[in-house]
Amino acid sequence: MTDPAVVAAPALVGTADEPDAPEPITRWVWRAMDLEEREARLMELTGWADWLVTAHPKLHSKLPKCWHRHEDIIEHLTALFLGWVRTYAGDPAKISTRAEIEWLTSLHSLTPHLASPGCQANGTHQDPPPRPKPDGELLEQWLDGNPEFLTAPPRHPALAEVSRMVAAARAAEAAKAQG
Repeated sequence: MTDPAVVAAPALVGTADEPDAPEPITRWVWRAMDLEEREARLMELTGWADWLVTAHPKLHSKLPKCWHRHEDIIEHLTALFLGWVRTYAGDPAKISTRAEIEWLTSLHSLTPHLASPGCQANGTHQDPPPRPKPDGELLEQWLDGNPEFLTAPPRHPALAEVSRMVAAARAAEAAKAQG
């Protein structure tokens, strides 16, 4: 049975039979990992994050030293890390010609999400406020009010364009049938 925490992605160059072959690139699902796997992956991510803030000095003021205590930051760093691995160590045949630029674009777009409002890059940490637990009662109250979101008749936002496309397709079909 496949471990739900680690879903295999395309393998790196080399095979699993080779003793020095790297492990396949994986997708990490933190909450599905057992404790030992989670600790090992977190150590791997920490090494890369240390390199990242060295290679990209602007991140020093963004990424708090306590990032490992924030699940949302861990998730963003994980996505950046695995994207970086796929870009720089993945199968070259499966990488676009703009992979490096795309990864850097992802880094810059995710940089604001690497910060925590209550924490500072100097190491001070503040726990985020507790999240409310899912509350089915709020959904039921909303549904009882017959919200327009659910009761409005279906209407495509680009109805005129869809109508033109359907008319053009029918005209092309008719012309083909006559020709």
